[in-house]
Amino acid sequence: MDDPFRLTMSRLRGPVTEEDHLLGSSYAPVTLVEYGDYQCPGSAVAHGVVREVLRQRPTKVAFVYRHFPLTDVHPYSEIAAEAAEAAAARGRFWQMHDWLFAHQDQLKPLQLALAVDRLGLDVERVGRAMGGHHYLARIRRDFGSGVRSGVAGTPTFFINGIRHDAPHSLEALLSAVDDASDT
Repeated sequence: MDDPFRLTMSRLRGPVTEEDHLLGSSYAPVTLVEYGDYQCPGSAVAHGVVREVLRQRPTKVAFVYRHFPLTDVHPYSEIAAEAAEAAAARGRFWQMHDWLFAHQDQLKPLQLALAVDRLGLDVERVGRAMGGHHYLARIRRDFGSGVRSGVAGTPTFFINGIRHDAPHSLEALLSAVDDASDT
């Protein structure tokens, strides 16, 4: 039996499932998984790089985003992840995901409520769901799979289940995607 608490440093421990947030085709030959934090400057830079990878390799790569809020250094990262999940429950994950990275300096609750409103979502319903932490288990599940996979910081990428320890530059990710699609 597979030990769910065993740490591995180079392999993705939580397989991609239909519960993940996936952008692109699930049939793509390459799956790029990111563990990120909405308040992390490095994750914001990686967000732009990933978008460009998806633009340049639309048939080769599927992108999965998983939450890894580092609340000790980013106090609004968990509530931002909850906002993303609340939007996801209403079919707007990727719109909120993009907004959060574009507005990293605006992640306090009032500002998140304004973002929810801008996305055309019911602010009161979303606020009640977030206040009740309805999505916290999902976020913690992502975080736990990251810990089991050896994630210690953000952003951390896995390409077809193997940790990508090279730089997170556009050139490095494109090269890694191309290499993975050739195997």
